[in-house]
Amino acid sequence: MELPVAAIRRPLGRTRGNDQDKVAALMESIQQIGLQEPIDVLDVDGVYYGFSGCHRFEAHQRLGREMILCRVRKATKEVLKMHMM
Repeated sequence: MELPVAAIRRPLGRTRGNDQDKVAALMESIQQIGLQEPIDVLDVDGVYYGFSGCHRFEAHQRLGREMILCRVRKATKEVLKMHMM
């Protein structure tokens, strides 16, 4: 499913920096052929949390894309807490 980039929270986004060469390569690829592999997102009570696909997510942000292809999985607050450890 496609979700608005702005609707996805990245709670671990500041734990490490992305490889900017990889982000640039993904930006070029996304512009040419689109996103080929969706990012994984947890749906916790209607709030979306992204934990994988950080390079793809940043590439979409930098390209100004409003929507991103996601694999969405419903989860509980307990599962969310486990992902944040």
